Amino acid sequence: MFGLGWTEVIIILVVSLFIFGPKKFPEIGASLGKTLRGFKEEINHPTDDDHLDT
Repeated sequence: MFGLGWTEVIIILVVSLFIFGPKKFPEIGASLGKTLRGFKEEINHPTDDDHLDT
């Protein structure tokens, strides 16, 4: 996962939990999930925007 090991991922999660707090953490996770889902969708099914240039 982006060249990170599980130890680094866990450390990042723990630090972000301390920074944002437990109440904000699920919102951040949901937002990140939606963003990654959108990127994946665009990569798998790119839209044809060539007609907008003319």
